[in-house]
Amino acid sequence: MDWVMWLEWVLKGLILCLILLGGFAYLTLYERRALARMQVRVGPNRAGPQGILQPIADAVKLIFKEEFTPAKVYKVVFILAPVLTVVPSLIIAAVIPLGTSFNLFGREITLYVADVNVGILYVMSIASIAVYGIVLAGWSSNNKYAMLGGIRSSAQMISYELALGFCFVFVILLGNSMSLNEIVDAQKDVWFFWVQPVGAVIFFIVVLAEVNRAPFDMPEAEQELTAGYHAEYSGMKFALFFMAEYQKMIVMSMITATLFFGGYREPVILQNTFLSVDAIWTIGSWTFPAWFLGPMYLFIKVFFILFLMIWVRATWPRLRYDRLMALGWKIFLPLTLALCFITAVGILLSETNPLYYWSIPVLSILSFLISIAVIYRDLTRRKTNARV
Repeated sequence: MDWVMWLEWVLKGLILCLILLGGFAYLTLYERRALARMQVRVGPNRAGPQGILQPIADAVKLIFKEEFTPAKVYKVVFILAPVLTVVPSLIIAAVIPLGTSFNLFGREITLYVADVNVGILYVMSIASIAVYGIVLAGWSSNNKYAMLGGIRSSAQMISYELALGFCFVFVILLGNSMSLNEIVDAQKDVWFFWVQPVGAVIFFIVVLAEVNRAPFDMPEAEQELTAGYHAEYSGMKFALFFMAEYQKMIVMSMITATLFFGGYREPVILQNTFLSVDAIWTIGSWTFPAWFLGPMYLFIKVFFILFLMIWVRATWPRLRYDRLMALGWKIFLPLTLALCFITAVGILLSETNPLYYWSIPVLSILSFLISIAVIYRDLTRRKTNARV
């Protein structure tokens, strides 16, 4: 291992961190302007032209804001909790492929920090670490509301983590690999969203719970817990929690795009055209691969998924706490288990007849409709009992 490889890793890591930090800053502006449009408001428009300097103004305000530490907190844990929350949101992006590769001074440069052959296992492991920061923040604050927020976060993680794991399982079955690069290559002809649409929808809902976004933001419910687990935090410590949430939104959107929407690959209709990531562009006597299209396609998909997250926040009210538990244990867990079984059987039968492969989305949608019918029957029965 030469020093050039070490330098390449360091530069890739720094560039990735800068992308996430810049994305976090302007995702806040994107969300505020989008919510303003949906609510027939103007949104931030004072700092700079059309408000584009608003994230910088917010950062300056938080940097110079007084950091107040209550007297009876557990100081070491109180200080380390925001760090333990924000670091996983950065390092989880190391295995996400942003594009193909290109040659620079005779050296092949890949657009990812590391190609781990168990990339999905890495993502699951690192994603589950962030909840410890939230729980420790609630415990170390020596505040009842903050502690309740931390307990809610741990209970929420337990209820959706199994469904999230099963969502990863049928992606592994479809891609026949745990490497995110190989999963992207497996979607060259057809995105996994078309093979397992119900699984993609469940994964998106579970991701909302993963990043504590509405309607699953119970750990920080303002009306009940006065900001929840970060009630005692201010200044840059609060900014780290704020940063972790939005960076996890970006990273989980990238993972969603990678697992179900082809990652950096172009749509199928653009294959074998000059807009394919595998195309070779020729301008005069200069020939070069179109590697830069990969990050552009991934950015467009992430932009769309982030818009869906913002749209859900503007549309749906917060779920009741026990309803989230019931949704995770009674609906998502058995449904994702059934989807794994359907996917495995469909792949096995497709070895004899390729048409059986397309029984996977049909049976998955049928299972989803049965689940909706069961939920509707349960709600109708409860309403009837309440009247009696």
